[in-house]
Amino acid sequence: MSTYSRQNISSGSAWEPVVGYSRAVRAGDFVFVSGTTSSSPDGAVGGADAAAQAREIFTRIGAALEQAGATFGDVVRTRVYLTSIADFDTVGAVHGEIFGEIRPSLVAVEVGALAAPDLLVEIELDAIIGAAPSAA
Repeated sequence: MSTYSRQNISSGSAWEPVVGYSRAVRAGDFVFVSGTTSSSPDGAVGGADAAAQAREIFTRIGAALEQAGATFGDVVRTRVYLTSIADFDTVGAVHGEIFGEIRPSLVAVEVGALAAPDLLVEIELDAIIGAAPSAA
């Protein structure tokens, strides 16, 4: 028997029920955000600009964290998937805008492809509610 509560958080994507996943899952004080892209029915939000795609992704992730009762300050680990590692500096700069003082662990890797050819970046992360860095 589980000793924690579970909350599934949906983005409303048509893929969630088909594939069987949630945008995020809160389990107790832990929040796990699925790989998130900037996809839309009209193509990637941000077009061919990896940094613009990353900004849109963090907007989407921020909304999921908020629904889970978490903030970016609670994030302890991020994973960034890039279709070109040459985009790491610009996407990393966006990551730094969000996490500069928080400094979660990070991995960034180049992948062969994402779910659609116009997607350049996918980001997933984990948070622990109450893990925000102290002001010390």
